[in-house]
Amino acid sequence: MGKIAVLDDNMVNMIAAGEVIERPASVVKELLENSIDAGAGRIVIDVEDGGRRLIRVIDDGSGMDADDLALAFEPHATSKLRSADDLLAIRTMGFRGEALASIGAVAKVAVTSRTPDAIGAYRIEIDCGRKGSIVPAAGDAGTTIEVRNLFYKLPARRKFLRTANTEMSNISEHFARIALSHEALDLTLTHNGRQVYHLLSGQGLRERIGLLFGPQMADDLLETSRQERGMQLRALLGRPVGARSSGRYQYVFLNRRFIRDKFILHAVKEAYRGLIEPNKYPVVFLFIEMPPEDFDVNVHPTKVEVRFDNPNLVYSEVLALLRDKLLSTNLDVSAAFPAPDVFVPSEHFANTETHERRERIERAMEDFFKTPGSASAQRSFDFKRPSGSGNSSMCSVRRVLAPPSMPEPAEVSLQQNWRAKTYLQVDNSYLVVPDADGFLVIDQHALHERILYEQMCMRLREGRLPSQRLLMPHPFEATPSQREIVEKQHDLIEKIGIDIEPFGPNTLAVQAFPMLLERVEPTSFVVELLDKLIEDEGHSNEERLLHEILDMAACKAAVKAGQPLSEEEIAYLLAHKDVVQRTSRCPHGRPTTLVFSRKDLDKQFKRTGF
Repeated sequence: MGKIAVLDDNMVNMIAAGEVIERPASVVKELLENSIDAGAGRIVIDVEDGGRRLIRVIDDGSGMDADDLALAFEPHATSKLRSADDLLAIRTMGFRGEALASIGAVAKVAVTSRTPDAIGAYRIEIDCGRKGSIVPAAGDAGTTIEVRNLFYKLPARRKFLRTANTEMSNISEHFARIALSHEALDLTLTHNGRQVYHLLSGQGLRERIGLLFGPQMADDLLETSRQERGMQLRALLGRPVGARSSGRYQYVFLNRRFIRDKFILHAVKEAYRGLIEPNKYPVVFLFIEMPPEDFDVNVHPTKVEVRFDNPNLVYSEVLALLRDKLLSTNLDVSAAFPAPDVFVPSEHFANTETHERRERIERAMEDFFKTPGSASAQRSFDFKRPSGSGNSSMCSVRRVLAPPSMPEPAEVSLQQNWRAKTYLQVDNSYLVVPDADGFLVIDQHALHERILYEQMCMRLREGRLPSQRLLMPHPFEATPSQREIVEKQHDLIEKIGIDIEPFGPNTLAVQAFPMLLERVEPTSFVVELLDKLIEDEGHSNEERLLHEILDMAACKAAVKAGQPLSEEEIAYLLAHKDVVQRTSRCPHGRPTTLVFSRKDLDKQFKRTGF
């Protein structure tokens, strides 16, 4: 007798279920997609015990008659395909015909369905692959599917299910994906008899995001769209300050189907490069519409992965959409004040010094917002620490008015963009500048870092960074790996304006160095650069590696926190903030500017009644 045997249909379905039905959330996903394909306008999902005990989906779609109901649970039975040509233009959520057969193979399932023109409904029950007879039943137009005791005959599978809360969290995630991509649907989700969500038909996308993820996220989103080369793109994207520690809030939909695509997600990451920290993920809701013949969704049983005919086009269009919106938006961070303390009248202050210090600070801030005097006026405010705190001087703050007098780069006219400003320099680290509706606090290092980075990027677009020959070579002992990387990366090193030449058997010398890095010690920078090139070798493409080098260069060349600046240098920074791109964030993604509104100040100083 031969070794090869043909598996029976139920065993085939159970194997298929292992690919399609991973957990209760997988059942919810497949049943929701079937309801959508049936033209439902209203869907109710009832769940018990995280879906392990019961998943019930009720829709008002087209329903099934007795003949269709008898075939619905057969393997690879579907109403959505008729020929191989249909696979090239998938316009439905489901099409494989595996879902119902797989679900029926691993649970107790009961289906009641009625077409709109039928007098009555029909019902069928399946118990882990054993189908009952089709019987008449009472029921509204549409379909009701009940899935009970998932994997109850497969204890090895059931024991891997997580707690009810965890499984319900996964169900909510699939519910959210459908809700975001089908705004016209009326959707209800309940768990153990308690309503979790009820989303009304016709709600706007921003409103749905607010209901699913909170109003703060929805309010902070930037909206943009474009139509290009047969593609329609729409995005609601989060500001950099709202970036998260995981990619959970990155939703990409292709023709209203949730997908995960490495090219698109890389485009999203690249759009935010330099605006968020490298280990953060932006919040993005991205919707792409394109002809179905331009991509293949028949790649994976769960239909989450797709294959594009022209992935480079999709990548470039997504990147352009998001980048253009981010570059055209003021991304300064609104500062979050702590909750106001309960107001205590001055006569209740036990410590008179504390009360006097508070009044002195308030007078100083109010004076700061008054119309400034002459351009040569200077004034200092000294804030003292409470006695016993150590250093008696908390910080020294100065106010100056001055036009810029530093040498001007060709791309910016300080004379045109500078306007006289009153500002405070705090602790030689932060600049406090009045704004139309409050004031800005600027991190001098972060802002200068961004200015230098953008200047270097602009110079590179013209060819290479301008450099100058050093008066004396800067020699250093080089390892074999460092000497080798100098040869391998000669063009890249030359492009950033550095000239390195042999200076002995085991010695290299820096002969030329970029002019924009005049604050940087050449030898230490070059040694760190070579070590970075060695560590990265083969991992990054040239463009990304180049920008990482510019990040490092800008950080080292920028003025530091605690470094005193002249009036001209401060004027230079403030003037460039208005004209250089993306000055709201440093190249590493940290904010350069915090915005404090006058309204919040009044609230903090208990002036809301004035």
